[in-house]
Amino acid sequence: MTTAADVTAEIELEESGPASAAPEATATGLFIRPPIQTDQPAWFQEKQFRAWETFEATRLPHRKDQEWRFTTLGKLDLSQYTPAPPLSAAENQALIARSHGNPQVAATMIFANDQVVQRPELSPELVAQGVVFAPLEDDLSSAHLHLMRKYFMANEAKLGSRKFSALHQAHVRTGCFIYVPKNVHIELPIEVFHWISGEGAATFPHTLLIAEEGSSVTLVDYHDSADRRQTGFTCGVSDLYVGPGAKVTYLAAQNWGEQVVNLKINTAEVGKDGHLTSLHVNLGGRYSRLESLNRLAGPGSRSDMLSSTVATGTQEFDQRTLQDHLAPHTTSDLLYKNSLSDQSKTIFSGLIKVAPEGQKTDAYQKVRNLMLSDAAEANSMPGLEILADDVRCTHGATAGHVDDAELFYLESRGIPRLKAQQLITQGFLTEILDRLNDERVTASLARLLNEKFARM
Repeated sequence: MTTAADVTAEIELEESGPASAAPEATATGLFIRPPIQTDQPAWFQEKQFRAWETFEATRLPHRKDQEWRFTTLGKLDLSQYTPAPPLSAAENQALIARSHGNPQVAATMIFANDQVVQRPELSPELVAQGVVFAPLEDDLSSAHLHLMRKYFMANEAKLGSRKFSALHQAHVRTGCFIYVPKNVHIELPIEVFHWISGEGAATFPHTLLIAEEGSSVTLVDYHDSADRRQTGFTCGVSDLYVGPGAKVTYLAAQNWGEQVVNLKINTAEVGKDGHLTSLHVNLGGRYSRLESLNRLAGPGSRSDMLSSTVATGTQEFDQRTLQDHLAPHTTSDLLYKNSLSDQSKTIFSGLIKVAPEGQKTDAYQKVRNLMLSDAAEANSMPGLEILADDVRCTHGATAGHVDDAELFYLESRGIPRLKAQQLITQGFLTEILDRLNDERVTASLARLLNEKFARM
């Protein structure tokens, strides 16, 4: 087994080689090798070291790559960002005060610049039932450490961001680890806040959630900027594992500042008769890419993939999805809704894939774009790859403008045209929130949508 000393020695040996073999000599920004984290266990250090090798060996996306079709690749300049430094105690306290979520929660964890600034406090009842909600770097029991080693970034990034997945793994310093034991039900949502602060700062938020057989949990991830005017880069990963018969609801509210470049890789695996509902609310960022891979690995498993996006100004939202049916009698339902105004741009590329074993699959994929400007651009590329002969799979994409009759109705009642457009758009997008049928978690997401419309 590789030890921490072995990994450190290997890195030192490589860095002491010929100058021609050391690209770091001229590298800048995130192209500089991150220092090894000697306070982490040997297996984690080795993963980070190997990830950096993968990052260096993998080329950046090219405009001819199908996985990056329509993307404005010029926005992905990693040389201008550096890992975010720790904040002062006063700055951390200010961000804690700004972390407003749902009024009733099971526990809350807050990160600022990849540092834990507020640790969660679970109820004694949940602790007694074996629930774990802790930072990744905590000294966990051997059983939980085994689970972390087994599931931490175990699924390959298959939708184009292999290089950025490796970058994340090489840089990740912390994140949240959630473990829900067999048949344990957490009634109230768990919340996590990720903040970024500082000009040119880069953060690498991570979530690892494991729900054992028959359990249930709701997790809400918030992503926000301390100063909406600052440039920044975030590269996040969420690993979700839904055991047999378990039920997981995962909500992510992306509200980074207007100058942030953001990539998020979301992978999920659902076991027999398990049910995962994932919802992404996309509001912030200059360029934001979301990759969602859901593997329906057990018979009877189900995945509901939802997204609500408000694109304004020159924002670009890039969404790539894979509904991967690997077992019989599985179900997936994808509904993504985008509203586009000004010169904004959205990209959707989604694939329903059914393996030969995926008989009786029922899969649906729908993308709807509401165009509020003739200068906006919506690109939709739904697709099917079916290797089974007894399935029901449908997909489609639409783009349209606000209905003139609806506008006339609202304007005739004294509502200004711009406000009328916003009301119609809000109704168009909040259908996604209504799918959850849970006001305990949708109230905070609706508030973020309203704040985005207020800034328009």
